[in-house]
Amino acid sequence: MTTRTESVDTPAGEARITWHRAPEPRLVLAVGHGAGGGIEARDLRALAAALPARGITVALVEQPWRVAGKKVAAAPKVLDEGWRGLWPALVEPGLPVVAGGRSAGARVACRTAAGLGAAGVLALAFPLHPPGRPEKSRAGELTGAGRPALVVQGDRDPFGRPEEFPPPGEGQPYELVEVAYADHGFAVPKKADTTQEAALSTITTAVGEWLARLPV
Repeated sequence: MTTRTESVDTPAGEARITWHRAPEPRLVLAVGHGAGGGIEARDLRALAAALPARGITVALVEQPWRVAGKKVAAAPKVLDEGWRGLWPALVEPGLPVVAGGRSAGARVACRTAAGLGAAGVLALAFPLHPPGRPEKSRAGELTGAGRPALVVQGDRDPFGRPEEFPPPGEGQPYELVEVAYADHGFAVPKKADTTQEAALSTITTAVGEWLARLPV
């Protein structure tokens, strides 16, 4: 696996892509970060380490607000603008691109996937609603993505537990994988009947198998 970082000018400012290239890639998984952190998130690091061996180049995307050193995420419209602006760099290798992200990044991927022609959508820790506000559902962004989608959700996620999601048959079909004992950042308590490593393995295995089934 080779790693390279690329700066990309977008209408929202300078973005950054860190490429984790597969030796013989068949597709690109582009993954954006959330509003509370960057590409150092444990799930993003795990995917970048595990998937290139399966023929998947992982592109970890840093939004312009993060590259600029700001502490507060940009508005959704600006996030979408930045994502659309860097998309040409993601498709430049000539491979199918799956749009993905964690938390706020997952929302961006869902909102823009159909318009950009993404091969699929990966939603890690999708923020179905603000904590304690289930009436403020964002399910429409997920079910309206218009592309095959995979949701990977911790069963202790205050932004939406797996059982709170609408049945996959309603609207756009999607698959959902539950990560036992995991919170919004996929952290697992030390007292849990599993380990942090096992939780991350659940994520990387599920994503790898789903990508292998995608019709690309």
